[in-house]
Amino acid sequence: MLEGRSVAVVVPAYNEEGLIAATLQGIPSFVDRIFVVDDASTDTTAERARSSDDPRVEVIVHPKNGGVGAAIVTGYKRALAERIDATAVMAGDNQMDPDELEPFTLPIVRDELDYAKANRLFTGSAWNLIPRNRYLGNAVLSLLTKIASGYWHIADSQAGYTVISLKLLQLLDLDRIYTSYGFPNDMLVHLNVWNARVRDFPSRPIYGVGERSGIKIRRVVPRISWLLYRGFFWRMREKYVIRDFHPLVFFYFLGFLMTSVGFVLGMLEVALRLGGNNITPATIVLVALLLISGSQFTLFAMWFDMESNKDLR
Repeated sequence: MLEGRSVAVVVPAYNEEGLIAATLQGIPSFVDRIFVVDDASTDTTAERARSSDDPRVEVIVHPKNGGVGAAIVTGYKRALAERIDATAVMAGDNQMDPDELEPFTLPIVRDELDYAKANRLFTGSAWNLIPRNRYLGNAVLSLLTKIASGYWHIADSQAGYTVISLKLLQLLDLDRIYTSYGFPNDMLVHLNVWNARVRDFPSRPIYGVGERSGIKIRRVVPRISWLLYRGFFWRMREKYVIRDFHPLVFFYFLGFLMTSVGFVLGMLEVALRLGGNNITPATIVLVALLLISGSQFTLFAMWFDMESNKDLR
């Protein structure tokens, strides 16, 4: 218990037989329940977790691999069934500092926040500690996640160290959230639709403890980018059309339309010019006007979105 509120930790694990024991040993004593979700590991991860003498530990094994998001959702559902007040996620690879769990969880149990998440990029040494390709991929996805989710104050979108309140878990449609490596990005999109209060907390990057990453940056970044593209339009529809109305949807629509038309016409004019055809000044002005107006409409829409979500922190 933490300040009289129950706390659980979901530990998604896949082939973590070498690190799962250390992960479980480090979880603080104020945690009431620990749900280890073995996502159909091919090693002895589940057996190592079951061998723990900690009575708080419950091991759940997936019959087939569903992705890290699927493992987290399974743990969330167990926490919901037991009506846990605050549920954290700590991966089974021992890369999350257990000393940070209490400051992450306190704002949740005090009802100051709905969702707390780690931000490893706050530390000045992040550039040196985090593998360079993962850092750059994270930076790109963090920018796209800001736009898609509406949480413009949030960074390090790929951080999986989080704490969520019971109230938000009860509102979310957990079966609709993406279940692979894009889970934390899609989670933020869904949280924004419910106007959840979200905040970043500084977190120490931990690498070189024997972890093995299955992330392939060249595959993951395009896949999550497409997920965020779809999530953006889903959020616009759910939050600003169906649940409430905001004129920013028109600004986004006109911005995308004018920019797209201007870009296509510009490419067409370039092709015609390279082919030896003359381009009239009026055509050049039209393309420039479309591109400038489209950019302005899009920027105004982003500003409206920022204003609409500025209190969700």
